[in-house]
Amino acid sequence: MTGVKMKLSPEVVGLLVCPCCGSRLRDAERSLACTGSVCGVSFPVIDGIPVLLNESNSLFRFSDFSAGTDTFYRKASRGRIKRSLTRLIPDCSLNVKAAENYKRLADELRKGAQTPRILVLGGSVFNRGMEFLLGDAFELIETDVSFGTRTQAIVDGHNIPFEDNCLDGVVVHAVLEHVLDPVRCVSEIHRVLKPDGLVYAETPFIQQVHAGPYDFTRFTHLGHRRLFRHFEEIDSGAACGSGMALAWSYRHFLTSFSTHPKVRSLLTAFAHLTAFWLKWFDRHLIDKPGCLDAASGVYFLGRKSTTALADRDLIKGYRGAIALLKPRA
Repeated sequence: MTGVKMKLSPEVVGLLVCPCCGSRLRDAERSLACTGSVCGVSFPVIDGIPVLLNESNSLFRFSDFSAGTDTFYRKASRGRIKRSLTRLIPDCSLNVKAAENYKRLADELRKGAQTPRILVLGGSVFNRGMEFLLGDAFELIETDVSFGTRTQAIVDGHNIPFEDNCLDGVVVHAVLEHVLDPVRCVSEIHRVLKPDGLVYAETPFIQQVHAGPYDFTRFTHLGHRRLFRHFEEIDSGAACGSGMALAWSYRHFLTSFSTHPKVRSLLTAFAHLTAFWLKWFDRHLIDKPGCLDAASGVYFLGRKSTTALADRDLIKGYRGAIALLKPRA
C-alpha cells in the first residue's frame, strides 16, 4: 500500500475515509489520496503511519510531522542515570479501576463479535489494564496525534477517518481533557461504532494541568455521563480516587512556587516522597459516595444507543455524598 508497508492491516485501511469530506481513499505515492471530486486532499504516510488530519478542524498540521518525529506531546529524552533515579521515586498516581474495567470491556466485546475491532484514540502509550485487549482475540487500531511505539495512524478525534458503523469498540483513555471540543469527539465515536458498539472512557475530574497548553477540560461524574448521553450506561464511577487527587494537589502546590525546571524537579521529587502514600487510601475509598464527589478521574463504559439520556434523568443518577442537594424524584 502507498509504496511502503503500512502499520494498519489491509482490512482496516479499507475502512478508512477522508477526515475532511468522508470520501473513500485511494493509494498514491507514499500517501493516501481523497477520491472526492471537491476535496482531493492527499494524506502523507510516514514510516508506515498515515497522517489523517482535517487541517481546517484541528490544532495540528501535516507539517508538524516528519519522518519518525513530531513536535507535539513529545517527552524530552532523559539520560540513563536520570531515568533510573526517576524509577526509584514513588508515584503519586493510582488507577484503582482500570484493570477491572478493561476486563469487563473485553468480556462484553467478546459477546458481540468473533474478533472485535477496537479503535484506541490516544494509543501511542499503553495504559494499565489494556493487557486484557491484547492477543488474537482482538484487533487494536492504535492512533494518536503523536508518533509512539504503538502508533499505527495519526488521527484527530474531532474527525475520525473511519466509515460509519464499522467498529466494535472505542477506547478513549485520558484523552478528552486534551481535545478542544469533547462533544464533537464523542459524537464521532458514536458515528463510527456499530449498532450496540461499546465505548470505554477515562477522563480527569480533579487534576492539575498536564501536557502544558494541550489541556482544556475536566468533568464531574455527571458531567462525564452527559457527555456520553447518546450511550446506554453499563457502568460508570471513579477510576482514580480522592487520595490521588490530594497527592496531586499537594505536588502542584509545591511546584507553584517556582518556574525553574531544576527547582520544580526537586519539589516534585520531594512531593512524591512525602505524599505517595495518600493514593493507597483509594483502594478503600474508591466506591464510596464521597470519593465520587472528589475523584481524581472518572470512567464510563457504555453501549451505543439510538436515544439520548434526558437531563432530568441525568441528575437523578447522582450518586455522590451531598444528600441534601439530591434532586427530588
